[in-house]
Amino acid sequence: MRVLVTGVGGELGTRVARLLEDHAGVTELAGIDVDPPRRRLRRTDFLRVDPVDRAAFTAAVAAVAPAVVVHLGVYEPSARAEPGLAAARTAVGTAATMAGATGAGGLRRVVLRSGVEVYGRGRGEPVAPHEGVPPRPTSRFGRSLRRAELVVDDAASRAGATVATLRFAPIVGPHFPSPLGRLLRLPAVPFAALADPPFAVVHQEDAARAIVAAALGDVAGVVNVAGAGAVTASQAARLGSRVPVPVLGPGWRVAGAVAELAGAPVPDHVRELLTRGRCVATARAASLAGVAPERSTPDVLRALYDWAPVTPIDVATGSAA
Repeated sequence: MRVLVTGVGGELGTRVARLLEDHAGVTELAGIDVDPPRRRLRRTDFLRVDPVDRAAFTAAVAAVAPAVVVHLGVYEPSARAEPGLAAARTAVGTAATMAGATGAGGLRRVVLRSGVEVYGRGRGEPVAPHEGVPPRPTSRFGRSLRRAELVVDDAASRAGATVATLRFAPIVGPHFPSPLGRLLRLPAVPFAALADPPFAVVHQEDAARAIVAAALGDVAGVVNVAGAGAVTASQAARLGSRVPVPVLGPGWRVAGAVAELAGAPVPDHVRELLTRGRCVATARAASLAGVAPERSTPDVLRALYDWAPVTPIDVATGSAA
């Protein structure tokens, strides 16, 4: 089985590639991204191509001629790229990936990393939507994800390939580039003073395991993936011994500016989570082998807070600066 992993240069893509390398059924493995993998890969052929270069990206994918595409080339705003570039890489990279994979022939399966942001948080929408709820994204990231879903579904349908769309809760964890994770690790964490709604997250390792299970199994259709349980922003802050700061109305603009100065930009989908919540129904994931996360939402946040901060070392003395 020839497998292509897009977005292999990210923390999630690198982890997925390493897990796929351990399966004997994966006879050939290639990865493509604008950045090189975060760790050494033993038998993954890496192709360094920027997703916004559509012609080069399409040609590179077609040269691999994959039977299975694991499409992780979905860029969250303010994670690995600023919002405009993230949206462009997602849109162009998704179209190029599907054009190259379907044009080469032999495509049998696509696994797409999507997110629960596609459901949106409009008035009157379900608090914890299941997979049958129509997507109505209300954030830039949600709309970007939904467009990627539509492109993948259309191309795969014309090629006769199966699609597994994994809609993840926000993925956080040690070393994972997440705007929500960065915000929660600040000394002070903003929360909605009048609501403080709950949200769920998923650990990076559980996300990688779910993706591999979908790639190697018979998962098809849409699956919500989130850690069990939920927390509010103020509860998360206390869990990490941070100071919860109540924010109301126009105060979010100030809170966002302060957080950005501290190195934690707050894109609109993260603000939406803090003010409207982000939970989903996960019964379908629980019924599929290897897809349901092992760690609960509180467990994921404990792991995030247990991640030690970087301590600068004085080269001359060898001691902490």
